[in-house]
Amino acid sequence: MVRVATYFAMTFGAFLFWQSMDRVHVWIALHQDEKKERMERELEIKRMQAELMAQAKESDS
Repeated sequence: MVRVATYFAMTFGAFLFWQSMDRVHVWIALHQDEKKERMERELEIKRMQAELMAQAKESDS
């Protein structure tokens, strides 16, 4: 009986471990996507700033 209970507990523990690892991987992937999108937005803002600075220099000349 102890062996059966131990086997069940180990199996259940392994199941919980894999489920938590799956959630961790999903969380990491989502945060990587958010970071990539944020960096793309920052690059677009910098590009627009450079464009506006170039236009301002042309209009001043």
